[in-house]
Amino acid sequence: MYNILVCDDDKEIVEAIDIYLSQEGYHILKAYDGVEALNILEKEKVNLLILDVMMPKLDGIRATLKIRETNSVPIIILSAKSEDSDKILGLNIGADDYVTKPFNPLELVARVKSQLRRYNELGGTSQEQKEKVYEVGGLRINDDLKEVTVDGELVKLTPIEYNILLLLLKNQGRFFSINQIYESIWNEEAIGADNTVAVHIRHIREKIEINPKDPRYLKVVWGVGYKIDKG
Repeated sequence: MYNILVCDDDKEIVEAIDIYLSQEGYHILKAYDGVEALNILEKEKVNLLILDVMMPKLDGIRATLKIRETNSVPIIILSAKSEDSDKILGLNIGADDYVTKPFNPLELVARVKSQLRRYNELGGTSQEQKEKVYEVGGLRINDDLKEVTVDGELVKLTPIEYNILLLLLKNQGRFFSINQIYESIWNEEAIGADNTVAVHIRHIREKIEINPKDPRYLKVVWGVGYKIDKG
């Protein structure tokens, strides 16, 4: 059974989310501010976190920043704000997805399932599989261990960042448009995906490139897409 931590200072929203996700067989942990959420994360195994932005004591932005220091658990941000800048901010600090209030509960359930599927795939390996290693230059992904290294140094990526980098590294030399990346990784139609993909690409570059503004690995051709050159 998956443990999902729902954190929102509006108890009615927490209870509503609890009802819908419990019906899907998930076990729901509840918190009502960022500090409480961090305390639960330290004590309990959490498979996914649904986190409101505006909360007392510790807001969702600062809580996410703190969580990302040590934990790659999928995070879905909730916010009453719908502007692109707020969505980008949520992704910038390490969130994997973003849902604007008021939201359709069934859409939230679908996004939870999608994130858990990716998280489970990243966490599970088969002993029968041969070691899957993809590399170019000093960049290396061991897809069995789910490890990314650059020049031998371990790099910590979120599940979304990992999947994007794996897609590009497995297909060295091939350009992927923003829409192709979005549809491959999020498994849904790419509508207004530009900012979402661009934010994750920037995060990946910041983690794997010596100079993100002059990337060695993750290249872009404006109007075409992103690629990793063949070694």
